[in-house]
Amino acid sequence: MGGGILGFIRSIYQLDTLDTRFTTPSSVPYKLAAEARNDPHGAQEGGLSKGKKAERSKWSTPEFYLYYLVFLVAVPYMFWVPFEVSRESDPRYPKFQRYLSGGWMLGRKVDVSDSQLRTIRGKIPHIFGLLVVQPLLRRVWKLFKPTRLEPGASETSPRAAEARLEQRISFDAFFGAILLTALHGTSGLKILGLLWLNYQIATRLPRKVVPWATWIFNLYILVTMKVYDGYRFKTFVNLIPFAPDSLLDLASWMDSQQGLLNRWHILFNITILRLISFNLDYAWMTDRQGGSPIEKQLDPASLSERDRVGTPAPKSNYSFRNYFAYAIYAPLYLAGPILTFNDYISQCRYKSASIELSRTVKYGIRCLLVLLAMEFVLHFNYVNAISNARPDWSTYTPAQIALLSFFKLHIIWLKLLVPWRLFRFWALVDGIDPPENMLRCVSDNYSTLSFWRSWHRSFYRWTLRYIYIPLGGSNFRTLVSSAYSIITYLAVFMFVAIWHDVDFQLLVWSWLIVAFFLPEIAAGYLFPRKKWEGRPTAYRMLCCVGAVGNVLMMISANVVGFGGGVDAMKALWEGLFRGLSGISFLTGSCIALFVGIQVMFEIRQSELRKGIDLKC
Repeated sequence: MGGGILGFIRSIYQLDTLDTRFTTPSSVPYKLAAEARNDPHGAQEGGLSKGKKAERSKWSTPEFYLYYLVFLVAVPYMFWVPFEVSRESDPRYPKFQRYLSGGWMLGRKVDVSDSQLRTIRGKIPHIFGLLVVQPLLRRVWKLFKPTRLEPGASETSPRAAEARLEQRISFDAFFGAILLTALHGTSGLKILGLLWLNYQIATRLPRKVVPWATWIFNLYILVTMKVYDGYRFKTFVNLIPFAPDSLLDLASWMDSQQGLLNRWHILFNITILRLISFNLDYAWMTDRQGGSPIEKQLDPASLSERDRVGTPAPKSNYSFRNYFAYAIYAPLYLAGPILTFNDYISQCRYKSASIELSRTVKYGIRCLLVLLAMEFVLHFNYVNAISNARPDWSTYTPAQIALLSFFKLHIIWLKLLVPWRLFRFWALVDGIDPPENMLRCVSDNYSTLSFWRSWHRSFYRWTLRYIYIPLGGSNFRTLVSSAYSIITYLAVFMFVAIWHDVDFQLLVWSWLIVAFFLPEIAAGYLFPRKKWEGRPTAYRMLCCVGAVGNVLMMISANVVGFGGGVDAMKALWEGLFRGLSGISFLTGSCIALFVGIQVMFEIRQSELRKGIDLKC
C-alpha cells in the first residue's frame, strides 16, 4: 500500500478497518491472526481459508476495459434520471414540494419526508453527545471504583478479569437505568417488568421448557406491545373492576410521562433479541456441553469470536444485574448491532484485541463519510417526497420508475447504515466490539442468499445461532429434506418479518425472499462449479446471467417489503413492459446489471487473492 494521503484513504476502506471478523476466521483469535499477518513466514494475508483458489486478476483485461466504458455511461445516467424528476423545472414538482424541507447543500432542499429517516437525522447530534459523555463517565466511574489487584498480579489473570467485569457491569447497569428513565420515563417500569418476567422464564422453569416458553413469551410481547400501543397504564387500570377515579388519574398521569422517546415499543424489538439470547445462552449453559475456556485449554484473554459466543460464562455471571446491563447496554440499546450475552460477558471480562485506537479513528471517519453520502442523496433525489404525494405513475417513464425505486432502496440502506455505524462506533469507543451490520453496499449484491448474509449481518448471525441451527439447518439432497429446509427458511424469514412489524406486507416479503432463494439453490445443484472447471469463463458468464435474474427478484421483493408494497412493485413492472421504451430500458438495465455483476465477481476474487472468503 502506498503511503501518504492516498494510503490513508485506502486503509479507511480496508475490510479489516470495517470489522476484523471479515479478515479473521471466527475460529482464530484476532491476536494470533494479526501476528501471522505481520510474520513474513506466516499465513496468507488475513489468515483465512486457503481452500478456494483465486483466479488471475481481470482488472487490466480488454473485457474489463469495455466494462469501464459501460460504467462511465450507466452510473451518471442512474444518478441523472431521479435528479431530473426532482428539479423545480419538472411539471410534477408542485405536487410533492410540500414534503421538502430547507437544506444546507448547494442551495438544494432536503427530502426528510420519511418519518423514520427524519427522526434518525434529527437525533444524530444527540448520539454524538452521548458518544462523548458516556465513555467519559465510565472513566470517572473507574476513578471511584478502581480494580484492585494483588501486587504482581497480571492484568489478564482470572482475578483481574473478574474485577474488570465487575467494574464494567456495575457502570453499564447504572448508566442503563439512567438511560431507560430519560428515554422512556414511566414506560421504563414496563421494560423492567418484561425483563424480569423473561428472566424468571430462564431461571425458574425446567430446562426442557425454557426454549419453548422463551419463544412463546417473546413472540407474544412482540405482537401485543404494538397491538396495544405499548401497554398503556390506563388500559391495565380499566381491567380492574370498580377502579377508583384516583387510580385512573394516576394511570393517565403515568401515561403522559413517557420520556424523550415516548413510543418505547417501536424500539423494543431489538431488545427482544437480547432477551432471547440471554435465555437460550443460559439454557445451553445448564447443559454443560461447552465447559470453561480453561477446561478447553484456551487462553481466556485471547478467545476467538466463536469461543466468545459459544463458550458459556460461569453460572454466577447469569445474574439479573448482568442481564439488565446487557439488555440495556447504552451504545447498542436502541438499534444494535446485536451482541450475544456470552460475547458481551467475555468482552467485559477481557478487552478484545481487535479494538485499537487507529482502527477506531478510521472507522469513525468512515461513519462521517456515510453520513455525508446520505445527505447528498437526500438533497438531490426526492424519491420519498414523490412517493408520499401519491403520484400518477403513468406520467413517469419506465426508466424514471425503475431508478426512483432503485434509489428508494439505497435510502433505506443509508437510513439503517448511518445509525448502525454510529452506534457501533460508540461501542468501539467504549471498549466493546460488536459485529458490523452492513458488509457491502446494497448495490454490491447479486445473490439472494449472500444478500441476507451481508444485510443486517448481526441479525443474520443471531438467526443462525438461535433459529436456523436449532431447527436443523438446510439440506436439499432429498425431497423430504428439501421440504423441511424450505420450512426452516420460512420459519426464519417469517420471524424476521414479524420482528420488523406486524404487517401482512412484510409477511409477503418473507415468502418472496424464500421463493427467490429456491432458483439460486436449484441452479447450484444443476450447474455445480466442479463440472465447469475446464471452462471458467463460460461458467462465469452463466453465473452472471443467473445473478441478473437474482438482482431483479431482490429489487422486487424489497420494493414490496420496504419500498411501497405490492402496488409499487406492480407499477414498476407494468412500466417496464409498457411499450417499446419500457422493454428497451429493461434490456439496457439487464446489460448494465450484467456488467456490474462481473465487477462484483472480480471484487470477490480480489478478496480471495488476499486470503479473504466472505461467502457473500
